[in-house]
This record gives sequence, C-alpha cells and structure tokens, in this order.
Amino acid sequence: MENPADPSEKQDADSALSAAFILDITHEKCPMTFVRTRLALDGMAAGRVLVVRLMGEEPHRNVRRSVLALGHTVLAEQAAEDGSIVLTVQKKDPAPAG
Repeated sequence: MENPADPSEKQDADSALSAAFILDITHEKCPMTFVRTRLALDGMAAGRVLVVRLMGEEPHRNVRRSVLALGHTVLAEQAAEDGSIVLTVQKKDPAPAG
C-alpha cells in the first residue's frame, strides 16, 4: 500500500494556485492570445503560476505549444462550462548561471 501524499505538498500546491495570476484572453484572436500570455509570463517571477482562460481550439493549441516551447510547464488544462479552456502554466526557472 502506498503512503498518502504529504499534506504539506497539497498545501503548497493550493497556495500556489491561490496566488496565481489570472489572464482572461477569451476575446483575443491569434496571434494576440500568445502575445498577451507571453507578456504576462515575462512579468512574473520564476515558479509562479499563470491561469490563462481562452476560447477556441486554435488559441488553445497555439498558446499551449508556444508555452511549452519556451520551457514553461502546463500544469493543467480544463474545459469550462462556457466553452472556454483554462490552462494552468508554471513559469520556468531561469537557466543556471554557468
């Protein structure tokens, strides 16, 4: 039998999401969907979470692909009742100085 997850890990995840930045780009069209997402990520500290709400398959596909290409992590993707898609993205840590 596996050990249950450490409760402090759950609290850390919950606090990260509650402190997340929220970006609603449901009224934007490509390529502005990613431009707005990138600007939001660029203004955030490493490790912070950005919740992006967008509308349509093309923006979903393009924003997701671009975020991953930049090295960020998509933590979750959820369809909302209104037809929008919510991406939860964690900003990557900067490359170590070498």
